[in-house]
Amino acid sequence: MPQRVSRGRFMAAPQGSTVTVFLIGMRANRWWKVGAVARTAAAMPRMLRHLARDPKAGLLGAHSWFGRTTLLLSYWESPEHLQRFAADRDAPHLEAWRRFMRETAGSGDVGVWHETYQVPVADLETVYSDMPPFGLAAATRRVRIGRGTQTARQRMRRD
Repeated sequence: MPQRVSRGRFMAAPQGSTVTVFLIGMRANRWWKVGAVARTAAAMPRMLRHLARDPKAGLLGAHSWFGRTTLLLSYWESPEHLQRFAADRDAPHLEAWRRFMRETAGSGDVGVWHETYQVPVADLETVYSDMPPFGLAAATRRVRIGRGTQTARQRMRRD
């Protein structure tokens, strides 16, 4: 379903002093190994549905892109929220990770990766021009760019 474009320029305005950015993905190294690729890819939608049902888990928002290499960009309240979800025996991550390690890891069929960044809000700069709600602004709070926030330097309070 297409999202409605918000005309004009906006920026993200997250609350708090930091935001946790988590990138995770997989790569079909041997795309013809359909079973291994499909099993690995199928784990993420279950995790996202679980997180959507539990706002206290700390996921603020996410966007994903698909192809031979997939990418999920997500924003979290804190690294502790992310780590708690990853280790939670009642959440779908731990079982999926253990299955991947047991059945697929080391075969070379599918690669997985992730990166976590703890970013001070004071060091963030965003701009969304003629876009539907997206990125950090969709995950947290979006405000119109105006007086005092016209340039990247101003948005980072570097002027």
